[in-house]
Amino acid sequence: MGKLSPCAVYAAFFLSLFNYTIHVFLQDRFPNPKSLVNDLHQNGFKAIWMLDPGIKHEEGYFVYDNGSKSDAWIQKADGRPFVGEVWPGNCVFPDFTQSKVRSWWARLVKDFISNGVDGIWNDMNEPAVFKSVTKTMPESNIHKGDDELGGCQNHSHYHNVYGMLMARSTYEGMKLANENKRPFVLTRAGFTGSQRYAATWTGDNLSNWDHLHMSISMVLQLGLSGQPLSGPDVGGFAGNATPMLFGRWMGVGAMFPFCRGHSETGTIDHEPWSFGEECEEVCRLALKRRYRLIPYIYTLFYMAHTVGTPVAMPTFFADTKDPSLRKLENSFLLGSVLVYASTMRDQGLDKLDWTIPNGTWLRFDFDDSHPDLPALYLQGGSIIPSGPPHQHVGAASPSDDLTLLVALDEHGKAEGVLFEDDGDGYEFTRGEYLLTHYVAEIQASVVTVRVSKTEGLWKRPKRRLHVQLLLGGGAMVSLLLL
Repeated sequence: MGKLSPCAVYAAFFLSLFNYTIHVFLQDRFPNPKSLVNDLHQNGFKAIWMLDPGIKHEEGYFVYDNGSKSDAWIQKADGRPFVGEVWPGNCVFPDFTQSKVRSWWARLVKDFISNGVDGIWNDMNEPAVFKSVTKTMPESNIHKGDDELGGCQNHSHYHNVYGMLMARSTYEGMKLANENKRPFVLTRAGFTGSQRYAATWTGDNLSNWDHLHMSISMVLQLGLSGQPLSGPDVGGFAGNATPMLFGRWMGVGAMFPFCRGHSETGTIDHEPWSFGEECEEVCRLALKRRYRLIPYIYTLFYMAHTVGTPVAMPTFFADTKDPSLRKLENSFLLGSVLVYASTMRDQGLDKLDWTIPNGTWLRFDFDDSHPDLPALYLQGGSIIPSGPPHQHVGAASPSDDLTLLVALDEHGKAEGVLFEDDGDGYEFTRGEYLLTHYVAEIQASVVTVRVSKTEGLWKRPKRRLHVQLLLGGGAMVSLLLL
C-alpha cells in the first residue's frame, strides 16, 4: 500500500454539478447524486456542494419560476427585478433581507439536502456581479427588508449583511432537513455574527508567496472579528503554485482552523501528488500532523463556542506587554501551541530566525520535522491532547489511544482540558459530553499527571493513555498508562 494522506471532504464546484443552475444536478454527468454521495461516504468523504445567489434568468427553470411567483428578487429602483450577469449569464438575486425569502430559500436547501449533501458552500455572495465597476450590484437597487432589519432600503444599506443573511438562510435550510445534525455552511462573504451560521474562507487568492504570507494575518483578523473557523485556499486559487510554495502553504494551512485546497479552472492540478514525491510527502506529514491534533483543535472550538476565544490567535496574546511580538506576521497561537512558519521563498524553517515570547516554550513534533513544516512550541504550564492520524475524521473512535503532551512551567506545573462528545448533533447541550481537566506537577523529581475535575454526563471511554513530557530541544519522555 502506498503512503496515504488524510482527507475528509470533497467539495464540488457548481459548473461540474449543475451547469450553473443551482439546486439542479446535471443528469448526463450525475444521474444519481445519492449514489455518488454514498460512494463518497463509503470512502470516508463528506460531500459539500456549492450554491450561489445568482439565479439563472430563464423561464422554465423551476427556481427562477418559483422565486418569481414568490416575489423573491431584489428590485431596481423602478420596481422591476434587477438582472445582472454572473456565471450562469443573466441572473436575478434573492432578497435575503426578507424573512419570507429566507424561508423560501431554506425550503429549497432542505430539498437539496435530500440528495445526501453534507454541507453547503455559498460563493459569490457579496453579491458579486460581472461587468460592473464595483463588482457588485448598483447601490440604488431596492430591498424590501424586514422591519427589524431596517425595512425597505436601497442596496447600500444592506450590502454588507447580504452574504451573512444568505448563509443564515442556508443554515436554516439544513436545520429543516435534519434538526439533529449540525449544519456545515461555508461562506465567502460575511458580517459580524456570521460565525453563528457558517465558516469563512478568505476568498480568491493568488498562488504566490505574498498571499501565503498574508493568509496568516487574514485568519488572525477574522478570529479577532469573531469568526473562529476560517482559512485560505491552500496553494492559492488563481495562478499556478510551485512544489515548494504548495508544500509550505499546506504546512501552515494544516494548522489553520479551516484547511482546504482549491484552485480555479485553467490552472495546473493543485493536488499534493501533482507536485512530485517530495511535495506530496510534505503535505502528507502536514495533514497527519493536523489529524493528530484533532482532539485539541476540537477542544479549542468548544472553547470558542462557550467562551468566545479565537481558535487561532496573534502571537502577542502570549505576552501583551512585549511590543516586538505585535510585528510578527509568520507565527500564531493555536491555543497554547505556538506555530512558527516560513513564508519566504528562499528560507526554509532551518534558516529562519524567530522570536519566542517570554516564558517557557518547549519545541515538539511528531517525528515529522521538515524544513517546509512550521515549528511547534508548547507553552510551559500546558497540557494538550492528541490522537492517532486517521485517514478521515469518521474513522475516529472514543476508544482511540489518547496522548497528553505536557510542558511544565517554571514552577513545575501544567494544566489542560479535553472536550469530547458525539461530534455531531446537540446532545452536548443536554449534558451529553465529557470535559476533562488535567493537571501535572513535579515533586521530588516525580511528575504526576491526574484528572482534577470532570464535567458532563459522559463516562470516560476505555482506552490507552500515553503521556509525553516535553524536556526542551525537541526531547521528550514517553509513558504508556494502561
